[in-house]
Amino acid sequence: MTDHSVATVCAVIVSYHPEPAALSALVDALAAQVGAVVLVDNASSGDWQMRLGEAISGRGGAVLCQPCNRGLAGAQNIGIDWARAHGYRHVLLLDQDSMPGDGMVAALLAALQTLSASSRVAAVGPRFHDTREERHAPFVRLGFPLNRKLWCQSAGQTIACDFLISSGALMPIAVLDRVGPMDEGLFIDNVDLEWGFRARAQGYTLHGVCAATMHHCLGDARQALPLGLGQIVVHGPARLYYMMRNRIRLYRLSHTPRVWIAQDLPRVLVKLLLFGVLIGPRRRNLRCMFHGLWDGVRGRQGEAPAWLRETARSG
Repeated sequence: MTDHSVATVCAVIVSYHPEPAALSALVDALAAQVGAVVLVDNASSGDWQMRLGEAISGRGGAVLCQPCNRGLAGAQNIGIDWARAHGYRHVLLLDQDSMPGDGMVAALLAALQTLSASSRVAAVGPRFHDTREERHAPFVRLGFPLNRKLWCQSAGQTIACDFLISSGALMPIAVLDRVGPMDEGLFIDNVDLEWGFRARAQGYTLHGVCAATMHHCLGDARQALPLGLGQIVVHGPARLYYMMRNRIRLYRLSHTPRVWIAQDLPRVLVKLLLFGVLIGPRRRNLRCMFHGLWDGVRGRQGEAPAWLRETARSG
């Protein structure tokens, strides 16, 4: 295999109680674009793993079923380790609710090879489209008080950015060896943000590739705000816990840009207002968010406490 071939790419999908038909469609879409697919499942129920495992292993990949929920970061690291052990030079990270466009991986790999000739590239990512939005999402450069949103103007563009969502990100194994694995202490939220900040602090660059496209769903749902103020991505109470806890952890890391911290602090108050006053379940949301902030101050890592997960589910 040469570094220019998509056969050097192993797709790492993380699943958690997925819709089996959608996950199977994702695997089928990836099969022709990468050298292998490895699915890391976080203790989901059902018998779909065996059926899908046969299809994946027949194409040279694997389904790695975990006995407990290892979180997004832990599962990604397990998949990355599998890819490294089997000789792959690149990994493509994907969530279960993503779908690559035609030729996405080839476009990402071509851009990575071109950009690497003149800079140290940590990762490249596609422009993604949430079907509930009217247009593709922009790439982002950090700024104060507001970030700069950079939109693709042509398919030939690559856009230097300050972070990429993990789903759709293509990374060389050699870079992961130097930057380090995903932070398993974060468990789920801000994993991609932290790794990108760490890579940037080590002198690497991140780039969006306009020729590569992907469909991806952000959040659990969308909800309209009062007074015609638009829509907001809605997350469940447990997810709000991780969002609050993990941002406190990022504040303490030396490689987190100070400008990001400065602009994120007001977002804490905004989220408390939105999900504690305007968007239900308000009481559960507030309880989980405040416990997230407190656990962040205390330095708690890993999975949320069992009582909180049960509270988030049952109220």
